[in-house]
Amino acid sequence: MAKQRSLGLTGRQKLLAQLLISFGVWIVLFASTKYLASDYSWNVSIPFLKTTSEPFGISYIGPYLYLGLIVIVLLGWSNAVNLTDGLDGLAISVTFIAMAALTGFTYLSSDARWARYLELTHRPEAAELTVFCGAMAGASLGFLWYNAPPAEIFMGDVGSLAIGGAVGTVSILTKQEFMLVMVGGVFVLEALSVMLQVSVFKMTKRTTGTGRRLFKMTPLHHHFEMQDWNESKIVFRFLILAILFALLSLSTLKLR
Repeated sequence: MAKQRSLGLTGRQKLLAQLLISFGVWIVLFASTKYLASDYSWNVSIPFLKTTSEPFGISYIGPYLYLGLIVIVLLGWSNAVNLTDGLDGLAISVTFIAMAALTGFTYLSSDARWARYLELTHRPEAAELTVFCGAMAGASLGFLWYNAPPAEIFMGDVGSLAIGGAVGTVSILTKQEFMLVMVGGVFVLEALSVMLQVSVFKMTKRTTGTGRRLFKMTPLHHHFEMQDWNESKIVFRFLILAILFALLSLSTLKLR
């Protein structure tokens, strides 16, 4: 309150902070491989393909291209969770489902036998992440107790951006960057609705002079609000979608 303002950081300042954090994650991984003899490999794990376990297979992209991937993942997921945080209990309930699924992925990635059997990239350090993901899932339930409609406490940007960053970082450390699109499918739908809305509006305004909208309002949950859906109905139906996405992602473990 030194400047008598309570607006917090601007959008550009938040984006800059996210970029710095993304770069920090990459520095830690790069330093661990170069100076701490870590076996972190700069390859991407592509669902349904079986060549990702080879260090120099077709999925190897190197540390510098991987920096770009880290930036995309962390910025994308931070803002996707932030966009989803618009109704009481929505973002945190979807977070619980996503973190519960990631708990399973981290455990399987950390165990050499399961990783070899399911053809996952083996990350022994992920055993510690299993505890973190489990704690995040439990904390999400604790928060949901007070954030359920009508909410007594609110998440805000501090919570949503941090949760998105945590989800993205876990996916990077366990080589599940692409699988995360399926694990957090509801977050993806919310972010895509905003991107499509803006793109279509600008395109139609440039070509016809009148901007058109795909949705009545974005993010997607507001579109259903404008159709007179009850807030609790929206939250529960999005939660059902989140469960289906998580189960679908877990089912792909046997489709590799």
